[in-house]
Amino acid sequence: MNKGELIAAMADKAGVSQKDAGNCLDAMMSTIESEISSGGEVAITGYLKFERANTSARVGRNPQTGATIHVPAGTRCKVSVGSKLKSAGKS
Repeated sequence: MNKGELIAAMADKAGVSQKDAGNCLDAMMSTIESEISSGGEVAITGYLKFERANTSARVGRNPQTGATIHVPAGTRCKVSVGSKLKSAGKS
């Protein structure tokens, strides 16, 4: 499912226009992005948890040449799956 299909499904389930559903999805993602970039976390209990994680500097390898390279420390977004999504994946 891509973003357009997600918006269409949301609009259908909520009984709103696709434009309104798209605006809601964009607002949600923007809010999550703002919270993560400020160092906070967003938890949607049972579904997903978004949080900022720091990565350490490390030594990596160029897969083509085998040469070692330095990978600097940085940050990333960590997404954890909640119990409701875990159980939905079990058939």
